[in-house]
Amino acid sequence: MNAADALLKTLVDNGLEVVFANPGTSEMHLVAAIDHYPQIRPVLGLFEGVVTGAADGYARMSGKAAANLLHLGPGLGNGFANIHNAKKARSPMINIVGDHATYHLKYDAPLTSDLDGLAKSSSDWVERVKSPDELAEGGSRAWQAAHNFPGKIATLIVPADCAWNETDKTGEILNSKGPEDFDDALLKEAYKVLTDKSKSMLFLGGEFLDEESLNMATKIATKTGARLATETFRKRQRRGQGIPVVEPLPYFAEMAEEFLAGTESIVFIGSKPPVSFFAYPDKRSYLSPENSKLVQLATFEQDGKKALQSLCEMLEAREISKELLPSTTVEAPLTGELDPSHVGSLIGELLPEEAIVSDEAATSGFAVYPNTWNSKPHDWLSLTGGSIGQGLPLATGAAIACPDRPVVCLHGDGGAMYTVQSIWTQARENLNVTNIIFSNRSYAILKIELERVGALQTGDRAQSLFSLENPEINWTSLGKSLGAESFTTLTIEDFRRVFSSAVKEPGPSLIEVRF
Repeated sequence: MNAADALLKTLVDNGLEVVFANPGTSEMHLVAAIDHYPQIRPVLGLFEGVVTGAADGYARMSGKAAANLLHLGPGLGNGFANIHNAKKARSPMINIVGDHATYHLKYDAPLTSDLDGLAKSSSDWVERVKSPDELAEGGSRAWQAAHNFPGKIATLIVPADCAWNETDKTGEILNSKGPEDFDDALLKEAYKVLTDKSKSMLFLGGEFLDEESLNMATKIATKTGARLATETFRKRQRRGQGIPVVEPLPYFAEMAEEFLAGTESIVFIGSKPPVSFFAYPDKRSYLSPENSKLVQLATFEQDGKKALQSLCEMLEAREISKELLPSTTVEAPLTGELDPSHVGSLIGELLPEEAIVSDEAATSGFAVYPNTWNSKPHDWLSLTGGSIGQGLPLATGAAIACPDRPVVCLHGDGGAMYTVQSIWTQARENLNVTNIIFSNRSYAILKIELERVGALQTGDRAQSLFSLENPEINWTSLGKSLGAESFTTLTIEDFRRVFSSAVKEPGPSLIEVRF
């Protein structure tokens, strides 16, 4: 067989099910090999940022890596932003990046670049294949590296001739590393600060926002009186009726400081002490209260679930206070003009059971998150790395991982334009994704940040860099052209009708909310 076939066989043997691809000439033998393995679902993205973002969404919901097929350095570069987001989420991901044939590199062809350097800057593990006999074994190592707990970015660089030439070697199945043990001394320290009558906080993140972890954390909070908190942007959080409320740290630094004010000790599990998203003049970067006791009981790579279980046993914590469960939400209005605050209460009421929410609504989403605590049980995926244009592809990958669950994507109009091609992939794959586009025709978050950094007074020329009004984007026409049923909703009645129908139907839809 040729080495491309050997690589795909090896990855299938290890558990590969999905290949997200935007391939080129150097990857043609890898593309051809996909036909030989019906276990693989090939999914085309019209831009590499769609490919890498979809792989992140797939990994968050399936717990395993997809393989991304990318074309040389520029292809990897185009996918860089959502690889960055996936790396911050600690999602397992394998990037298979084709390169020029080994003998062709010396000629410095137009697509030649520092591919290795680019890969190293975006990945936790990088390997360049040097011969056909090495390719399948490289695939084994890539799969192993990607699945080292909690998840890593693995990039395998494949020169074209190392894929098209013959080999008789396939790779083996290699065991990945599970979570590391935490320090028993830190466990004792965490127990001490949680029981010493100080104003304590249990701060969760990473892999430990599933229902089992949340229940254990809430038992600890019930027993000790500790507050519960989590990261501003979460990889995946379980939420809804009967599931404990764990409030995220606010995005803006001064609000985060107020949120943490008075806290005398913080125990971190699956997270680290929070810092401001950006630096601001005359404002602190490090957000934990001065002189507070910080105990990082379990890092991202350590066994946070065991740490929670150990604390529960030490504290004899068995009960969950009803005060830590979601309260009844305000009923959504039935009629009237639609605005973002209404959308929050409407989604809170109408969100289907076991929905997956991909949230990149930015400023428009502030009213949605708090209104969905008491919705039917669901999973919430956030923009973990701050690089906008993640929401649509993340929703796409989540829908492929969980075809029986409705997916709702909340997106600002500016960020949506980064990876709007995702909707075409949703249509091609017949995915049940309801894309809600908050259309304020501006980069509203940048208007806020302009004031917060203390920039000089601006005029029309500077303000034009935040405006999406000239020309105005016609979202219903754009959505329809990409294969999605598309609507503009101006009233509460319109939104109720369209959203209720869209989440039940196969295939994607787009709902524009104008304000």
